[in-house]
Amino acid sequence: MVTRRGFLAGTASAGIMFCGCGLRNAARAAGPGPAKPAKAPPALRINGKRVKVIDTHAHCYFHDAIALMGDDAKKVLPPVRGVQEHFIPADDKAAVAGRLAAMDAMGVDLEVLSINPFWYGKDRDTADAICKIHNERFAALIHAYPERFAAFASLALQFPDLAVQQLEHAVKDLGLRGAAIGGSVGGVSFSDPRFHPVWAKAQELDATLFIHPQSTPELAKRFQGNGWLSNVIGNPLDTTIALEHLIFEGTLDKFPRLKILAAHGGGYLGSYAARSDRSCYVSPSNCDPGIVLKHKPSEYIRRIHVDAMVFTPEALNFLISQVGIGQVVVGTDHPIPWEQHPVDQVLATPMSNAHRAAILNGNAGKLLNIKI
Repeated sequence: MVTRRGFLAGTASAGIMFCGCGLRNAARAAGPGPAKPAKAPPALRINGKRVKVIDTHAHCYFHDAIALMGDDAKKVLPPVRGVQEHFIPADDKAAVAGRLAAMDAMGVDLEVLSINPFWYGKDRDTADAICKIHNERFAALIHAYPERFAAFASLALQFPDLAVQQLEHAVKDLGLRGAAIGGSVGGVSFSDPRFHPVWAKAQELDATLFIHPQSTPELAKRFQGNGWLSNVIGNPLDTTIALEHLIFEGTLDKFPRLKILAAHGGGYLGSYAARSDRSCYVSPSNCDPGIVLKHKPSEYIRRIHVDAMVFTPEALNFLISQVGIGQVVVGTDHPIPWEQHPVDQVLATPMSNAHRAAILNGNAGKLLNIKI
C-alpha cells in the first residue's frame, strides 16, 4: 500500500498536498500514558482547496452499557489487539485525546462513531437502557467536539416500536445522523414487515441506516479454525445477505428514499451483482411471482452507499465501477488494527482529483447532512 508520505512525494505536481502538522507513523500508537493535547489534523488540499476527511465507519464502546449485559458482557468485545482504544467516554479527556491523536495520524478529520449491536437478544428494558447510554454519550461527545465527531444511534431493533421512538429522539433531539444496525435481528431479515415502521421513520427523517454485519452466526461452526473466518468471510457475507433480502423482497421499492450505508464495501454484493440478475430466470421456482421488482437486482446497488474498506486500489476501482463514484465513502473500522491507512488507499487509487474529494468527504457530507 502506498503511504501518504510516499504518495505525496511523487504527486505534489498533481495538485494534492498535506500541510499543517507532521504525519505520524503509527495510527494506533496512542496507548496508555499522559495525555497530550491533540494537534490539528493534517490538512489535505486538492487543487489548493482544503478537503476534510470524513470517516463513516469507526467504533467505540462505553463501559456502563456493556455492564448491563451481565454474563454476556465477555462476548461483546472483538478478539483483537488494542481493545482498550474502543472506549472513549466523553468525560475522560485523556481517552478522547488519544483517540484524536490516532485520527490525526490517519489523516481523518471527523469520525462518525457507531456501536455494532450486541443487545438484540436482551429484554426490552435492558436493550432500551443500553441504547439510551450510547445515544446520550454520543450526543455529549458531539457537543464537546463538534468538528471531530458525529455518530449513528443505537436502536433496540428487536422491538420495532421502541426503535422508532429511539430513532426519532436520536435524530431530532440529540443530533445523531441515523442509526447503526446489524445484518439481521436474531436471523430475521430486515425485509420482514415487522421492521417496516423503522424504515418508514428513517425515510421520513432523512436518516441513514448504517448496516454493520455481525458475522453469520448460523455458520459459526464452519468458521472455526485458523484465520478469524467469522470476520474475514462472515462479516461481508452477513452484509450481502442483508442487502439481497432488502432488494429481492421489494423492501427498497417500498421505501425508495431510504438511505443505506453498508460496511466493508457492501460485502460481496458488488462482486456478484450480475449473478443476482439471472437468479429468477434460471430458477423461477425459487422466486415469488407476487414480487415484481421495479429494477434489475444489480441496479439497486447503485442506490446503496458503501465504504471504501476493500484494502487495495484495484479493489476500490472495481467497487466504484459497480456502485458509482457517488456512492463510496471513507471507512476505517477504527480502532480495529487493520495496519493500513484507508485514506492512503483512496489517494493511491488512480482517479481524478474530483473523485478523490468525493470519496474523502463530499459523498459522506451529502449522505449524512454534514456541512463540509
